Amino acid sequence: MTKPVLHDPPQEETMAASKSRPVAPPAADRPLADAEMARVLGTEPFRMALDSSGAGIAHWKHDPLHDVVEPMTHHVIMAYNGSVQRMERRSGRFAATGTFRPGVVIVIPEGSSSRWDIPKPVDVVQLYLPHRTLVRVADEADTAKPIDLLERTAHPDPITSRLLLSAADVLEGNGALDSLFRQQLTDLLATRLLAAHAGAPATGQPVVGGLAPKVLMRAIERLHSDSDADVSLAALAADAGLSRFHFCRAFKESTGLSPHAWLRQHRLEQAMQMLRDTDASVVTISAALGYASQTAFAAAFKRLTGDTPTDWRRRAR
Repeated sequence: MTKPVLHDPPQEETMAASKSRPVAPPAADRPLADAEMARVLGTEPFRMALDSSGAGIAHWKHDPLHDVVEPMTHHVIMAYNGSVQRMERRSGRFAATGTFRPGVVIVIPEGSSSRWDIPKPVDVVQLYLPHRTLVRVADEADTAKPIDLLERTAHPDPITSRLLLSAADVLEGNGALDSLFRQQLTDLLATRLLAAHAGAPATGQPVVGGLAPKVLMRAIERLHSDSDADVSLAALAADAGLSRFHFCRAFKESTGLSPHAWLRQHRLEQAMQMLRDTDASVVTISAALGYASQTAFAAAFKRLTGDTPTDWRRRAR
């Protein structure tokens, strides 16, 4: 008997396939996504940035894979960044083949299990997304239900792919900036997944208008404060009395920048002032601004200005 092979299975067949799979273990018994990926891939990630729940972003470069990925506690979304190759994913009696190439994504819904056969080395960026984040974003954006993610195998989606691949290169070694960037990117990707990879189309209700002046001033004061202040999206949004989704939209409407971009610009201006007006060393400045190292600070500064901190200081004086 020949096996059924689906090329990017349509929604109806994907949902039917899910009914034929064994019941996944309870969420409490499932491994975190990063731990399961480390087991299956047999290597360490090239880069990884996670929060305490295991949600976050990881960049992997691994060898060919022929193994079963067990049910995990997160949805796992992958963007491929390697040479073109064919692969196969088997779930129960269903199999899906696809072609890995830039611009495609893979979606492994929380609690699902599949066998993967990938014949060549892989360069991939993964998002580990808790289901509660999808629920929160759907509620904040007033989207339609249901919000169950569909399995995707090398599915064309250049928008999601570009967003996720960009995450591997943007981390700056600054705790506040990196955390705020991951929070914004995760919410943005969750919104995109609800629109393009959920069991029903998500229809958001448009909202217009920026923050009230006093609310905007409080948000800016919090972002202006020292590196120990809580500048998470949750804290900023709670202070404004808004959801994270609506706070980000309204903040950008008021300032022209996302909270992350605003804070990055503020840190750059602080760095320039300290380089120009003080004799503090680059090491001291990088530590004062919350960077993990002088190297991380210098790389972030050069990415934004085109100069190293030392060269910029020399020209500014």
